[in-house]
Amino acid sequence: MLALATVTGALATLIWASLMLGRGGFWRAERWIAPVTRACSGAPRVVAVMPARNEAEFIAASVVSLLNQDVDVFLVDDHSTDSTAAIARAAAAGAGKSASLTVITAGPLPPGWSGKLWAVKQGVDSALKTSPDFLLLTDADIVHEPQTVTTLIALAEGGYDLVSFMVKLHCRSAAEKLLIPAFVFFFFLLYPPAWIRDSRHRSAGAAGGCILIRPQALTRAGGLEAIRSEIIDDCALARAVKRSGGRVSLWLTTTSASVRPYESLAAIGRMISRTAFNQLRHSVWLLLATLAGLVVVYLSPVLLLFAHGTAPVMLGALAWGLMAFTYLPIVRFYGLHPGWALVLPLSAAYYAGATVHSAIRYWRGRGGEWKGRVQDVQAAAGRYPPDE
Repeated sequence: MLALATVTGALATLIWASLMLGRGGFWRAERWIAPVTRACSGAPRVVAVMPARNEAEFIAASVVSLLNQDVDVFLVDDHSTDSTAAIARAAAAGAGKSASLTVITAGPLPPGWSGKLWAVKQGVDSALKTSPDFLLLTDADIVHEPQTVTTLIALAEGGYDLVSFMVKLHCRSAAEKLLIPAFVFFFFLLYPPAWIRDSRHRSAGAAGGCILIRPQALTRAGGLEAIRSEIIDDCALARAVKRSGGRVSLWLTTTSASVRPYESLAAIGRMISRTAFNQLRHSVWLLLATLAGLVVVYLSPVLLLFAHGTAPVMLGALAWGLMAFTYLPIVRFYGLHPGWALVLPLSAAYYAGATVHSAIRYWRGRGGEWKGRVQDVQAAAGRYPPDE
């Protein structure tokens, strides 16, 4: 047992050293914060497409934040049962921007489409009729500061066809502090920004809350039809653009933020569970390998502190130290006490449980459930019932 503990500690230490020195420096958050660019005259025209399903709580602030940047907004009311559309219209009128808001009522969900992508497609089809230079795909819970659009344009004009912002997520409750910075850390680990920007590297990723894309690049990638059944639609779009010869970049930002709170562990767990097993391509073997990896990489350093023998204890402490050091930049980005960097093993344990829960939901026919829609099981089984 001592030998096994020592080997496990050595492996965990080696992995964290490799992650810290390699993988495109994914953890260096300060490198990936988008430089803010002020507005300038003669800027290209941007039209925003915003799908919204029961977003009455957030829609007003989100819509106005774009209208105040002289962006026309095409809001697609995706079968909301609340007053989402009415609140959006009232907010636009209050800002004196009624003419810049177009509200589209989404049609019935056709076979082969995920709900969000079908809503986005209807908005994009209408937006393209106005001949924009760029499309901004954004969510209804995102509030954009005045520099957001000009910053996105400046980055795109640096030679990119798709620019995405990982917006600053709501992070105030204890549950959010435990899990939200970890979400961003894990996302960048899977999709290192340096690799995404490198046209020689196959890695491609984006964050769906804020994506600026050239219409020509969307057409070359096959349009939204090419990814119509994807559950992780943002990364699927980035892959399609990059495969078609486009250039993609992903950034952290301080000028766009999600105002949707996740007050409990269960709420964040549902968010993780919606896509986790889909990310693993519904493979039991990938699920088992992922769980084993989480245990070795994130949990064993802490467990080894209770091992018998000096070597495994020291190796566990070293691995945990490297882990905390690597996680610290994201913790600082969210303005948290540095001590939160030490709790990443606990965060990883929760993500492991949520991933198992995601697989169970999929096997029970509830995969990808979000706001009343069950989408992942439909894609797997080839069945797309009428919209709920």
